[in-house]
Amino acid sequence: MFEAVWFLLIGGLLIFMGLARSVIAGLPMTGAMVYLAFGFLIGPAGLGLLDLDIYRDVHVLRVLAETGLLISLFSIGMHLRIPLGSSRWRLVLRLALPAMILTIAAMALTGFYILGWSAGVALLAAAALAPTDPVLANELRPREAGDNEPLRFALSGEGGANDGAAYPFVLIGLAVCNLGHPDAQSPATLALSLAWGVLGAVVVGWLMGTATEALVARLRIRYATALGYEGFLALGLMSACYGVALLIHSYAFLAVFAAGVALRRKEMHETGEETPSEALEQVARGDMQHAAKHPDLAHAYLAESMMTFSVELEHLVELGLMLLIGSVVSSYWRDMLQWQSLVAVLVLFFVARPVSVWLSLVGTDMSPIQRLLAGWLGIRGVGSFFYLLFALEHTDADNIHPIAPVLLAVIVASVFLHGISASPLLNRYFHANGNAAASRTSARPDRE
Repeated sequence: MFEAVWFLLIGGLLIFMGLARSVIAGLPMTGAMVYLAFGFLIGPAGLGLLDLDIYRDVHVLRVLAETGLLISLFSIGMHLRIPLGSSRWRLVLRLALPAMILTIAAMALTGFYILGWSAGVALLAAAALAPTDPVLANELRPREAGDNEPLRFALSGEGGANDGAAYPFVLIGLAVCNLGHPDAQSPATLALSLAWGVLGAVVVGWLMGTATEALVARLRIRYATALGYEGFLALGLMSACYGVALLIHSYAFLAVFAAGVALRRKEMHETGEETPSEALEQVARGDMQHAAKHPDLAHAYLAESMMTFSVELEHLVELGLMLLIGSVVSSYWRDMLQWQSLVAVLVLFFVARPVSVWLSLVGTDMSPIQRLLAGWLGIRGVGSFFYLLFALEHTDADNIHPIAPVLLAVIVASVFLHGISASPLLNRYFHANGNAAASRTSARPDRE
């Protein structure tokens, strides 16, 4: 009977979202809000069908969150199809590095001086809260590979890059928490591992993404083999890239994101300025198998097929992970109702993030409206949840007890506040900037 109820509930939710997706898209709400509420309903505070505890089930939850992030990071990387020398990439770097570092500093100071946490715990919480979420930011994605609209591109690129970029600061926070522990790293060793983590991740991701695209396309064009199973190729590349990055002790999230960007970069080099959708739009559905091995279309077909599979899989990942987070929130909602949670939400959303983004974008061609929107639309979700679980596995639970309810409260607040406001704000922004004209031109490669 229990299994039957589970199948009925999940099946009903999937059918409901399939039927109501277009309606929800027209409302100030997101699928993540529905999933989170449903997870809360089936959790301990509701029906009691899903009872998860971040301390008891930390390893399982961490692996599931980690897997979901891999898929989302690869998908984002595949969307970012413009030349590496473009000014759009400089926007991404400013958001993923200076803006994130300033946010970490502001939140760490808030945690230490206002919330009363120790230095290590404050830095750990700040590092977990700093990265924007790649899983929940579907509304912010480029419409297609090649869409170079600056706000969409910058926010998407930031969500892909800063989950990996936050990792060193999480490690530093853990190192401060674990000072005096016999297994603690020396400062010099930690500094070397941080530098290698970034460099190794980018090299691994770039080589594996480029090599995979080149190998598969060559087999298809020259030998008419390795056809189909683009989903297997996408999952295989994500998994293999992540595994290699872990083996060489580099930042695996950054490696997977780099693999998606590199694969798309290789496709762009072969296809040229014409976007994949433009290259394939004249191909009839029945001729797609021919396009898969055509010298002029094989690269575009491969990249688009892998990206389409990743996006579809990402929707299921969003559902599953938000159900899990909703169930965890259902267990800890009383602990979340504290003044520390309110302070963290107010400082992060209305001070730390907006000010950090505004300062980091000084000197760019982003307009004041674009800076304000970028400062507000910094969604927190699965990435922060993962780092909470990761920290719990690598330090004493006593260090996590004071910050866990606060991090969960920030995630819930972000899902609802940003979910309610994102679509209306973006619709007004695109309407004011000539959305119709932008949609016709934004897919053209950036030549800056």
